[in-house]
Amino acid sequence: MSATVIAIIAIAIFLVLIFLGMNIGLALLLIGFAGYAVVVNPTAAIGLIRKVPSTQASTYALIVIPLFILMGNFGYRAGLSSALYNAGRKWLSWLPGGLAAGTIAASAGFGAICGSCAATCATMGTIALPEMRKAGYADRLSTGTIAMGGTLGILIPPSTPMIIYCIMAEESIGKQFIAGILPGILLAVLCIMLIVGMVKAKPSIAPTPEEANWRERLFSLLGLWGVIVLFGAVLGGMFSGFFSVNQSAAIGAFLALILMAVNRNLSWSSFRGAMKDTVTTFAMTFLIVIGASVFSNFLAITKMPMILADSLQSLDVSFGVVLILMTIVYVILGMLMDELPMIMLTVPIFLPIVESYGIDFIWFGIYIILVMELGAIAPPVGLNCFIIQGVAKDIPLGTIYKGALPFVIAIFVAIILIYIFPNIVMFLPNLL
Repeated sequence: MSATVIAIIAIAIFLVLIFLGMNIGLALLLIGFAGYAVVVNPTAAIGLIRKVPSTQASTYALIVIPLFILMGNFGYRAGLSSALYNAGRKWLSWLPGGLAAGTIAASAGFGAICGSCAATCATMGTIALPEMRKAGYADRLSTGTIAMGGTLGILIPPSTPMIIYCIMAEESIGKQFIAGILPGILLAVLCIMLIVGMVKAKPSIAPTPEEANWRERLFSLLGLWGVIVLFGAVLGGMFSGFFSVNQSAAIGAFLALILMAVNRNLSWSSFRGAMKDTVTTFAMTFLIVIGASVFSNFLAITKMPMILADSLQSLDVSFGVVLILMTIVYVILGMLMDELPMIMLTVPIFLPIVESYGIDFIWFGIYIILVMELGAIAPPVGLNCFIIQGVAKDIPLGTIYKGALPFVIAIFVAIILIYIFPNIVMFLPNLL
């Protein structure tokens, strides 16, 4: 049996294990170890298991992940998410579906201080959902909007999946971060336009807009000073060259802690809760990183990624056709797993293909984040939809899926636009 056939069988077994509910990190570790033992030998596989955890633990670039997670946890407890939501709803209240549009804007803003899709979704769910239900918004619209808004947390920098992708692709984290700004704004605008269109087509799903006056709008901006300070210090310092990415993450976490104290939200219980959530989240992330690293080593031994790249080139098809095929793969995988394991599983396979077509890895990183957003809201898994269902247990999961699915249109439009106009992604990185 050839190594390529073994790799295909291993991927199929991995997908079956995920479908059966096995932990993704452990599944990657198990399949990678077994595959390596079959292709090479058991002794080499044991040596790989010994080497990978220590190698990953000593990877300097990974330090940035727990620091940005900590910054997001401190920022949430400092009340920054509530200030963002208040400003978003005041400034967009004149639009049909103004509260829903404000939720999208607030989610984009919270993405600037939180690099997690799930955390953004859960945070906005606890803040925005009660307000929209009280105002008379249909459950379908309110839950779908929050589920979609949560996906902006991994497109607007900082972003944990972007960091993992950059480590694997050996790209600049700073350039990848700045590449996500314009696509993030574009997607947020597309979502707001979609909300307005849905409400105009079916006015019963949202109440009549109640426009805030200019005094209320301007006053709401005062609550954003903490977000501006945090965003300016972290991303401004990073992009200007004053700080490295790791230093920016550390400074951001420290400033978010200071903001907790300034806003009188700092207590031993809140501090302990933030630290506990950070350790828990990073532990899950690190297990996935270890498992995926073992699995990537196995795929490299089989040479399947290179064979796949050569096969596609021999077919003489355009990159657009390849991109459609990749999108189908990501949509299917997104129905089964979270964004991090998708990156770890697919990047070693797809990067040689992308490189063979001369596509910039920075652009491809943004494309990957966009297609992962599809998986976050699509059934049968749709992680964000499950998170919303956990926040509002009285709303059926089917209702949440119905509300989230229309936003697939906005994501597809964004993918098409960055394909036709790649400078949407590359303009800011090219300035660095």
